[in-house]
Amino acid sequence: MTSATPHQVVVVTGASGGIGRAVARAFGARHARVALLARGEAGLAAAADDVTAAGGTALAVPTDVADFGQVDAAAERAEKELGPIDVWVNVAFTSVFAPFEEIEPDEFRRVTEVSYLGYVHGTTAALRRMKPRDRGTIVQVGSALAYRGIPLQSAYCGAKHAIQGFNEALRCELLHDGSHVRTTMVQMPAVNTPQFSWVRSKLPRHAQPVPPIYQPEVAARAVVHAADHPGRREYWVGGSTVGTLVANAVAPGILDRYLARTGYRSQQTGDPKPVDQPENLWAPADRGRDFGAHGEFDGKAAPRSLQLWASHHHGLVAAGGSALAAAALALWRRARS
Repeated sequence: MTSATPHQVVVVTGASGGIGRAVARAFGARHARVALLARGEAGLAAAADDVTAAGGTALAVPTDVADFGQVDAAAERAEKELGPIDVWVNVAFTSVFAPFEEIEPDEFRRVTEVSYLGYVHGTTAALRRMKPRDRGTIVQVGSALAYRGIPLQSAYCGAKHAIQGFNEALRCELLHDGSHVRTTMVQMPAVNTPQFSWVRSKLPRHAQPVPPIYQPEVAARAVVHAADHPGRREYWVGGSTVGTLVANAVAPGILDRYLARTGYRSQQTGDPKPVDQPENLWAPADRGRDFGAHGEFDGKAAPRSLQLWASHHHGLVAAGGSALAAAALALWRRARS
């Protein structure tokens, strides 16, 4: 993996928990200067401590990404205090777990404003600063759900699909302009993040990520790699992401029926939803409490992904495949002779 340039400046939205928290820590370990954007001040303070402990420089900026004015002001402050932004990572999101008909219009709007328009706002703030310098990288943290909708997550799936289309259009425009600013997208699998402890849920049982589940550090490694290698239009993380997207491309109707049969059960544990579960839809859930990067599913979550390693080492994989093919051909010829 390419190491960070000296004093690389990185902005991470949604940095108070989950994937954003793990990404911020990963860049801190490369001695980057990291601006942390999120609403929850307890999580932001802890994330700043993580970055500093890892070896980086942290700047915590309380920000609601649904408000472009706040995002642009945070970008201005980051450049003033840390320097020109090299990498901007959009992660922040919120959601509502419920059948579509049980989601109120204002709830759906709020998810869209945070989970889709928050990416638009972050990208706009980054481009306003990167394009005049003709350099910089924007990483959109996506999901397999950017291509494949699943039941009980219509608002979130809609937002991820929107980000996919938005990012493709933007990428074409940057290529047309001959810009050296790069944008790439990382499609994530199910990740063990605190969102399942604070998402607004109308389900009878405790929400969970659809297995197989990966630790947020797997996602963070993918994001850092994408920031280092933004020439590739997108990255798929985890074998489950690859399998889902390939199946959706080949037989989407069959996948519809499969998810109709399994999607409700696979997104809930056997335990009832906690009656006092916090929610982060309208206000941060970490008031006075730091949730960290990991959720409640450490015992079920994989700390690494063979598929991710292979996607980052195409040359070695190709060389190994060629060697195996050559060996098989030699054995076949020997057998025939």
